[in-house]
Amino acid sequence: MNIQNIYQLYSISSGIEINSKKVKKGSIFIALKGKNFNGNQFADEAISNGALLAIIDDKRYFFCKKKFLSVDNTLCFLHELAMYHRYRLHHVPVIAITGSNGKTTTKELISAILSKKYKKVHYTKNNFNNHIGIPLTILSMPKDTQISVMEIGANHEKEIEKMCSIINPDYGYITNFGKAHLEGFKSIEGIIRSKLELYDFLKKNKKIVFVNGDDPIQLSNSIEMNRYIFSGIKKNVSDINVQYLWNKNSIKSSLSIQNIKIVSSLIGDYNLYNIASAITIGIYFKVSLKKIKKAIEEYVPDNYRSQFFIKKNIRIIIDCYNANPTSMEKSLIFFNKIQGKKIVILGDMLELGLFSHNEHEKIVFFIKNSNIHIAFLIGKNFFNTKKTSHKIKKFMEKKFFVEWIKKHSIQKTDYILIKGSRKIALESVIDLI
Repeated sequence: MNIQNIYQLYSISSGIEINSKKVKKGSIFIALKGKNFNGNQFADEAISNGALLAIIDDKRYFFCKKKFLSVDNTLCFLHELAMYHRYRLHHVPVIAITGSNGKTTTKELISAILSKKYKKVHYTKNNFNNHIGIPLTILSMPKDTQISVMEIGANHEKEIEKMCSIINPDYGYITNFGKAHLEGFKSIEGIIRSKLELYDFLKKNKKIVFVNGDDPIQLSNSIEMNRYIFSGIKKNVSDINVQYLWNKNSIKSSLSIQNIKIVSSLIGDYNLYNIASAITIGIYFKVSLKKIKKAIEEYVPDNYRSQFFIKKNIRIIIDCYNANPTSMEKSLIFFNKIQGKKIVILGDMLELGLFSHNEHEKIVFFIKNSNIHIAFLIGKNFFNTKKTSHKIKKFMEKKFFVEWIKKHSIQKTDYILIKGSRKIALESVIDLI
């Protein structure tokens, strides 16, 4: 069977599934492999659960000739099928979003805005932004899609280049260049090169890039490209002029465009560029500013990204969807500006490799010299830092912090910031406050 034959079968199926236990009747199961699993082992189970076809790359598990298809590499096959589906839907404009921080928030804001104009907006769900999630996202695109917003994550160079070849984006935006996944990228220069792979693709294919004119890296690397610029500073070169608003008495992100003030439920000045970029893209696609304002102000973050709520008269900011040195620093700088008594509960920043110790030391140094009153630092990386202070308490593991907080109530405070890498799962401590 060639890709066209399989695509015809996919077209009448109920979708693609890579988890045999989640197989729906009439779906196609693709058996992927990883370091700790081999999906080929579950191909027979997938058929039993209703899959019309199981695609495998290990002939030891070839049990049923009629319902099994053997390929050389199931991941490559998944990519090829996604590319073919994108080719069939080449008329659908796709906006690709990448960057070190703020990808998911920006993607969701853009989708919310575009939904005010288009009835069929397709976008990346959850965190499906890697070499497996992206092809699955493409294959989830209905034929009646009017526009799509896709998020690209990466932890090593050439990954964005590969994902662009699958997505074939018509538009692109890089949120920023921060210290994320340093273990894979090796340096900040490696991070910049990686993110700019999106620019390389767009430039080569004469597509359009959205540019934050306040970011010198974006501005200088997009000079010869077809670009649409927003800026709060360089009004002479920007297509959209933004006024960023800041008030110490309000922690919500707000800005003004064309004399219209927009107040978001997002927390922190570090989210302002995410909001501004989404508004810019909405304006480019001719969504009215009135509808854009409504979309932004209706959007409420979830999944522990810049969420804000009040408990026992304490204003709590929880931002533990992810953490890296850049996002941690920006959150702390913002939190330090807020007036009132403040406590931080921070978890380790992961995937930093040889940079880990130094980056955690920098965070401790910042806290030591900040007006933050108490800091609880959780994880072996923070625990092994040499710098300390009377206001800093370190815990090797989260369970030790849980034991401590159960015996000691948190002192009366005005604000608490909770931030850490996803694997630390700091949201579990909220119930203990």
